Amino acid sequence: METVVSGIRSTGNLHLGNYYGAIQNFVKMQHEYNCYFFIADLHSLTTHPTPDNLHSNVKSVLVEYLAAGIDPDKATIYVQSDVPEVTELYLYLNMNAYMGELERSTSFKDKVRAHPDNVNAGLLTYPVLMAADILIHRATKVPVGKDQEQHLEMARTFGNRFNRLYKHEYFPEPYAFNFSSNLVKIPGLDGKGKMGKSEGEGNAIYLSDSPEAIRKKVMRAVTDSGPTVENQEKPDYIQNLFDLMKVVSTPDTIAHFDNLYNTMQVRYGDLKKQLAEDMIVATAPIRERINDIANNADYLRKVAHQGAEKARESASKTIREVREIIGFREF
Repeated sequence: METVVSGIRSTGNLHLGNYYGAIQNFVKMQHEYNCYFFIADLHSLTTHPTPDNLHSNVKSVLVEYLAAGIDPDKATIYVQSDVPEVTELYLYLNMNAYMGELERSTSFKDKVRAHPDNVNAGLLTYPVLMAADILIHRATKVPVGKDQEQHLEMARTFGNRFNRLYKHEYFPEPYAFNFSSNLVKIPGLDGKGKMGKSEGEGNAIYLSDSPEAIRKKVMRAVTDSGPTVENQEKPDYIQNLFDLMKVVSTPDTIAHFDNLYNTMQVRYGDLKKQLAEDMIVATAPIRERINDIANNADYLRKVAHQGAEKARESASKTIREVREIIGFREF
């Protein structure tokens, strides 16, 4: 089976965008590929979480991976920092990653603009650590969004550069992979773009949100005074609500509100109430499992240890071979 690698930064709870845009596909992939799904706690250090926050965020993602249906007996679920071989490969790849190419990274330039007081070396070399995450398992398939494609291209660059430098075709080329035929993009509730953890508390519906929290967030979603002519084109923030409905509501419900909009009879309060209730129903099974799993410390410990063992088995083989190729020898 081909190897798939993907990770999610442990910077808070998972939301509908993570689930419908990625994790739902992970659940399907685990039956057909050799999957490594990790929790990127080392990547999260660029934003300097407190020790308590670091651990609780890792636990949240682990719990929510499991609650969403990723099976630790079919896929390897692990915490990035539990596999020290990743940081060793990160070091080796850094020796052949050049300042100019790292500074040209779009995400690095975006982060510098957004956080000029926190331009740390970890941000600069973020693509190298991401490359190490992928290459450590010699993966060929990486489920990533558009915003990560440049990083994946850099991972190919670093792997190929290693191969050329040491005259050894060792690392295969990893490519972007979409398991589903339809890419699902989940818009945020602020009407501006995709759902995200960094876009503000009211923008995202989290898998762990209570029904009351979901209702409150959805009712605050951006709307206007309604269409002024029949069949009027929906502005982005209204289209976002309909796009969210396409994910959680029945076709009949969508058609009903679409017709009300096109005939200028829509009441956004009713639309948002329906959307909130459909979100509550859609997330209910995951929310119940989150509560059960979060309270089972023994099970979480077992999953984390089992995942670390399986990930290290793959990673240590890579590091052994990489060290041999580079020329490290025991006396």
